[in-house]
Amino acid sequence: MTDACVFCRIASEELPSEVVRADDEFLAFRDVQPRAATHVLVLPRAHHADLDAWTASGGSSDRMLTFVRDVAADLDVAGRYRLVTNVGEDAGQVVPHLHWHVMAGARLPGF
Repeated sequence: MTDACVFCRIASEELPSEVVRADDEFLAFRDVQPRAATHVLVLPRAHHADLDAWTASGGSSDRMLTFVRDVAADLDVAGRYRLVTNVGEDAGQVVPHLHWHVMAGARLPGF
């Protein structure tokens, strides 16, 4: 955990969040500034700056993606959601802690 990292503080339950799903390794909670009708953030509880850092440390992408799939099922959006992660500020990453955006609702615009 990094004391200055807001997501580390949420993952350790030091800061409140609207939890959707949680286990020992991952946490899913509703985004406080949603960009879709359903907008949930999924993150590892351990601090990793981004996807590159996660994979370099040997993080299990299979385990994380299974957790994401289960979150989508919990939200009743399985088969119709967008999954996004940003790597670095230039790509739009605001909080330097690996997280995935799970978004769904009305038809989302394409890229």
